[in-house]
Amino acid sequence: MKISYKPLFRQLLERDMGKMDLLRAADLSTTTLSKLGKNQPVKLEMLMKICTALSCRIEDVVEFISDEE
Repeated sequence: MKISYKPLFRQLLERDMGKMDLLRAADLSTTTLSKLGKNQPVKLEMLMKICTALSCRIEDVVEFISDEE
């Protein structure tokens, strides 16, 4: 199973926000932002901060993709 943050980046596009806007709004580190861009795992706490900043649900930010795809 793989993780994808495509839903997050779609959310940012819909809101006309860039990655740096997200960094400031959710008080994220550049390391976390880099991990998101590479579809690497991040702490649940960071995902909660993003959801709070964007007023959205976790499924609006992250999706799981089976290895078969």
